[in-house]
Amino acid sequence: MAEIVVKELDPQGRISIPIKWRKGWKSRRLVLVRHGSRIEVIPIESTPPSDLFDSIEISENVDFIDPHSLKKTLLELKER
Repeated sequence: MAEIVVKELDPQGRISIPIKWRKGWKSRRLVLVRHGSRIEVIPIESTPPSDLFDSIEISENVDFIDPHSLKKTLLELKER
């Protein structure tokens, strides 16, 4: 069920989000998405660096000392 609260913008265009809505957020950073005249507010969940280990599989033929070789390999992965 949706909760609705009517708020006014302050002179600088800011709004306050009720604290009970923000309670479960792990970050103060937000993404704002504009859909015509509507704005969607999405909290950004931070990802611990340990979650990123082994998340990208790269060919063994890459020379990690050469940044151009590494960039080329990463771009090839992106195209797949």
